[in-house]
Amino acid sequence: MLLDFERPIHDLERRIEELKKLAQERPELQEEVHQLEEQATRIRRKIYARLTPWQVVQIARHADRPHAVDYIERIFTDFVEFHGDRRYGDDPAIITGFATLEGIRLVLIAQEKGRDTKEKLHRNFGMPHPEGYRKAIRAVQIAEKFGLPVVSLVDTPGAYPGVGAEERGQFMAIAESIRAFVSAQVPTVAVIIGEGGSGGALAIAATDRVYALQYAIYSVISPEGCAAILWRDGKRAPEAAEALKITAQDLLELGVIDGIVPEPLGGAHWAPEEAARALKETLIQALKDLLKTPLEALLEARRRRYLAFGSFSESPQET
Repeated sequence: MLLDFERPIHDLERRIEELKKLAQERPELQEEVHQLEEQATRIRRKIYARLTPWQVVQIARHADRPHAVDYIERIFTDFVEFHGDRRYGDDPAIITGFATLEGIRLVLIAQEKGRDTKEKLHRNFGMPHPEGYRKAIRAVQIAEKFGLPVVSLVDTPGAYPGVGAEERGQFMAIAESIRAFVSAQVPTVAVIIGEGGSGGALAIAATDRVYALQYAIYSVISPEGCAAILWRDGKRAPEAAEALKITAQDLLELGVIDGIVPEPLGGAHWAPEEAARALKETLIQALKDLLKTPLEALLEARRRRYLAFGSFSESPQET
């Protein structure tokens, strides 16, 4: 998948690859290859230094961007998945299980969109049903039972809005999941790795620490949905993306997240291993800090954190 603003880089990269093949027989071309690689880096740095919010949205949704399953494979060990909500069924859009991170045993909850068409259908494009959120609640309860911290990897366009999901109590499942996280008797950390869409994301992200990858987004509504409601024109999505303040930098300035996980130049899809290392380092540090904090202090800080959202102060108007 090639984004419009990535085209100059792509064309240059293709030329570099062609020259590299020729340089195997003509070593004198190596210097030209080196110069073109430096030029490509400069262009990529220039492009990514001035991205618009809408371009960040496109990166967050990039087809080649690493998914939760990619990070699980690269970051965690001893992963043991468990299934089902013990009420209705299993929802593949949410993955739960035990995992280990550098010796720290934990419970992992992750939203997965799927890569190819077959898997996307299996994962319902990362849009959880009520049973997915009830499975997440069950995972939090298991974590409390064994005294294990919880790590959430958030990547969803939003909870599934279908009739069946609503009939099975979608809104209640999301509310109960938020309550389970807010009241969890163990440390909790969430990272938005791609899209963090509406209550479908918040349901597993009401945690002690919330981070976002550099080119991830987190919002109460998608830019397209916002544009359709406000202006009845989905083509104004770029304008909505600007107004919604959904980029990691905006979220950090607003106090919605606690930190930004740096991505490789060009985004995580350009260097997945590097992106995974940065995410791993952030999670390890966050868990170490939280595990040292007494539970009472943790719960009080969490309570204050979420009560403070939406508060603001007004300056007196000049007369």
